[in-house]
Amino acid sequence: AIVTEFFGYAVNSILYQRGIYPPESFERKNKYGLGMLVTTDEQLKAYLVNILQQINDWMVQKTLQKLVLVVTAVGSHEVLERWVFDIVQESGVDGDGTAKVEKSDKEIQTEISAIIRQITASVTFLPLLEEACTFDLLVYTNDDAEVPVQWEESDARLIETNEEQVKLRSFSTSVHKV
Repeated sequence: AIVTEFFGYAVNSILYQRGIYPPESFERKNKYGLGMLVTTDEQLKAYLVNILQQINDWMVQKTLQKLVLVVTAVGSHEVLERWVFDIVQESGVDGDGTAKVEKSDKEIQTEISAIIRQITASVTFLPLLEEACTFDLLVYTNDDAEVPVQWEESDARLIETNEEQVKLRSFSTSVHKV
């Protein structure tokens, strides 16, 4: 649940910071010791709740590998950005999915806070998105994962030209590492 909640805040933060949705469609909430911005757009909220519930199910089943937020230009359909969050099952986990060595909530929150700050800071060196953009969430799972009927297969939506990578920090819950 911690990782799923993080994804919700991270996606909202990226959508706000990159201007995918207008700033007035976000409200401030305190989380991770930070003033986080979350969408007030009902359609977007419903979409994210649906995706995050499925992601949580896959995490419980240990079949989630990666979440990718793809920013695409509306007119040209060119992929402009890919925000990749890899999910690794920690080795210190018992067969029932509980951590052998517990990590405190405070430690986890501090690590997550650092990542959110890094997402916010990255806006200063990313190029300005000069055209209207949209986003997609791509979810990578193991081959044996059950995929809801309404979901569809997608290509990797890679960046075609001038690709640069920026590595963000990671955090661990003792069960999953992101």
